[in-house]
Amino acid sequence: MPKVGMPEVRRPQLVEATMAVIDDVGLAGASVSLISKKAGVSSGIIHHYFGGKHGLLEETMRTVLRKLSTASIAHLRAVDPNDVSARVTAIVAANFDGYQVESKVTKTWMAFWAQSMHDQDLHRLQRVNERRLLSHLRFELKKAMPAEQAVFVAQGIAALIDGIWLRGALNPAGISMHKAQEIISDYLEKQLAPYLS
Repeated sequence: MPKVGMPEVRRPQLVEATMAVIDDVGLAGASVSLISKKAGVSSGIIHHYFGGKHGLLEETMRTVLRKLSTASIAHLRAVDPNDVSARVTAIVAANFDGYQVESKVTKTWMAFWAQSMHDQDLHRLQRVNERRLLSHLRFELKKAMPAEQAVFVAQGIAALIDGIWLRGALNPAGISMHKAQEIISDYLEKQLAPYLS
């Protein structure tokens, strides 16, 4: 976490620079020196406010996760609270929102996922994100099916989101939100069918 007093104008500047450098050279090559140069600040600022590269990556992912949360809220507000299919589709859409599939963001996600397997703080962030997604999905699905089935279907949808997202991130053509929605909607329709007839 950044220290109190971090100038608000600097925080987004450093987060953007971190993602841009990861996009250019990957996490291993993303040194404090390169990030500070990209942001137009001294490397001392990064060390002072974030304790180095690790703290800056953590803050960068917190920013990405906040944007994901904001997108989820916006997508959900736009649909009928009683339309389970539309609600789940909105949650899926937020995960494939324009910002989340930008090259610099997808590469940062990939770096974060890989690093979170070896870092307790980043792993905790990943678990919070995973629990939040499953919780949102279960909440909506329980409106249409038994709780046990809602848990099962939520896990299936989350796995599809992650799998499609990962395959798209590794594809030179990028992530197709349309294709993701099409695949997940097909799965959702089949799972909801017994309860909507």
